[in-house]
Amino acid sequence: MTTSDIDASVSAELNRLRESIDNIDAAVVHMLAERFKCTQQVGHLKAAHHLPPADPAREGRQIARLRQLAESAHLDPAFAEKLLNFIVAEVIRHHERIAEESATAADD
Repeated sequence: MTTSDIDASVSAELNRLRESIDNIDAAVVHMLAERFKCTQQVGHLKAAHHLPPADPAREGRQIARLRQLAESAHLDPAFAEKLLNFIVAEVIRHHERIAEESATAADD
């Protein structure tokens, strides 16, 4: 069965839901961009003060907090944790790059 074989009312509802999903996806991307702007600032602050790129204690607190938020929102906490771990890994990678660039600039 293809979408052209679906009843018009079902097709309209499917399109409405997909438009909502598309809007939510756009909002998620914009929120992630905003989050990464903040974490870039954290990376520069850490580099300026020779702090390590990762903060395992903070990450642990954030995971616990996010798992609770996920449970409250009826979202799988394990999924939320995986998502946060993915984001944090990217943030740490950025912080390491910022620290390397900062060290190289200081050597010049």
